[in-house]
Formats: sequence, structure tokens, C-alpha cells
Amino acid sequence: MARYTGAKSRISRKFGEPIFGNDKALAKKSYPPGQHGNFKRRAKQSEYGIQLQEKQKAKYLYGILEKQFSNLFKKALRRKGITGEILLQLCELRLDNTVYRLGLAPTRRAARQLVSHKHILLNGAVCNIPSYSLAIGDVVSVRERSKSLEVVTDSLKNNSCKVDWLELNIDNISGKVNAFPERVQIPENIKEQLIVELYSK
Repeated sequence: MARYTGAKSRISRKFGEPIFGNDKALAKKSYPPGQHGNFKRRAKQSEYGIQLQEKQKAKYLYGILEKQFSNLFKKALRRKGITGEILLQLCELRLDNTVYRLGLAPTRRAARQLVSHKHILLNGAVCNIPSYSLAIGDVVSVRERSKSLEVVTDSLKNNSCKVDWLELNIDNISGKVNAFPERVQIPENIKEQLIVELYSK
């Protein structure tokens, strides 16, 4: 199962945003990584460079590799509506991201691990595919024997992210997809139109 396993702080510093969650390194070194650090003279980015950076940021945020992301774009292109918004919608509806949005895991990486290790149920059956695309009415829950996991209980306790398109049942530790997320309901700082322009070249 492919995923990015490199240095997280380096990526966060590259984009100037906490891509993988709170990062102390980003606060200490608020400049891009590299041998010359903050003193390197950086050339003005080209239009292509700006578009590419936006795509890379989206990929790292959602933990998706190039081939998967390209396939999601093709899927979004076939649907009616604004392609960029549909692309983000498809990213949000991934099982691992939904587990994260429900507050069952503190980060998307932790959510991915919960799914991969068979702690998560989808409509009452075990689903260990992080990229599984959810539909309206799908119910995501934690297996009975996994409800006492420290990562789940702590995450629910500290959960401050409430999303309108998901319905969380704290008693059963489960959530239901009530609607497809609209762009205003997706808090990520992504300029999706730049990604569309890049793939449309």
C-alpha cells in the first residue's frame, strides 16, 4: 500500500502550512527547507510552477499518490459540475478522510492506519481500503473491540472539527454521510482551479 513516508516537517515548511497537522518545526523555521535556508534567492515561480505546487499540496494533504490523484481528476472530469470542486469532494469522501473528519482519528495518517488495521466498519462490515469512496447514506463506525483504543477515545475527546455533511453519533462512535460536501464546507486552503488548469494543459 503506497504512501508518503518521508520527512513531514520538510513538506510543511515547503508549503508554509501544517500539512500533516500541528508542527513545531514550522513555527521555529517559517521559511522553506534547503541548504541556504532563508537566505537563498528564489527565482519568481512560473505559472506552471504555481499550478504544480498547488497539486502537490493537495496530494500531501489527503495522502494520495500521483496515479490515484490523476484517476480522481479523470473521474471528476466525467461528472457534471465544477471539476475542481468535484475533485475536492471526491478527496473528502475517501474513507480515511471521513474517519478523520468524524474525529475518530487525530490526523489523516492515523485514520489511514485505523482503516488498514481493520478497526473501521463500513455499513456494518470491515473495510480496510483507505481510498474507498463513500456515498450518501453510508455509515462509518468503529469495531466493538476497537472502541476502547486510546487513539480513538483521545481523538473524540479533543475533536473540534464539526462538518455539516457528516452526522456523528457519539454514543455508538459512528458517523453517517448525509450529503456530498460543498466547497464552503471544505476548510482546506487549496486553489482547486489551478489544479484543473494544470491537468488541462
